[in-house]
Amino acid sequence: MSASTVERTARPRRSRTRSRTVNARPALALSTLKPHQYDLRPACASLVCPDCETWVPITGLGNKTTKLVPHDTGRAGKDAAVRCRLGSNRLVTVDVTVRRWAERLEDGHAETGHRRKTTVRRKPKTAAAPAVSQIAVQKQASADDEHGDGRPMWLLRKRGWAATEAAVRDADTRRAQLPDGDRPLGAPPVPLTTLHPERRAS
Repeated sequence: MSASTVERTARPRRSRTRSRTVNARPALALSTLKPHQYDLRPACASLVCPDCETWVPITGLGNKTTKLVPHDTGRAGKDAAVRCRLGSNRLVTVDVTVRRWAERLEDGHAETGHRRKTTVRRKPKTAAAPAVSQIAVQKQASADDEHGDGRPMWLLRKRGWAATEAAVRDADTRRAQLPDGDRPLGAPPVPLTTLHPERRAS
């Protein structure tokens, strides 16, 4: 593979550049960014480019011309060399002091430092208590299932009546043959005289 066919990668972003080119877009004010999106320490003055969302060094900090250095959109030495046309050489307005930036940064850490990830515990769904009539229906249905092996209740009742139909008709026939005033078959005799129990002598 020849050297000409090797894919070019993003170049390292130098903190200082000799380019005098200035982006025609309005200057980017640091006050419009969040404290964690820029760094005002002299050794590593940089910010997150709003266009490509990568950390870019700020050149000329403290001078008249403070701007972002020309940069690629990817990581240096790893991603493809795609120049950020909108953010390169853009002027930067430093309208936040280092002390104020540090205070805002510390306040942000203090607000989020005590936060802990909480586990959302969902309440279990409880079923509504059935009415008394529903409980009776459920019990009847369970009894029918036990005795009928899943057969419908009307069929069980029909078969039950068919099984006892002959015995019921026989009882009705015998009851109709008994004369009025006679005792039922198999019953003890009814006493005809009045019983007077005797008292024991004290």
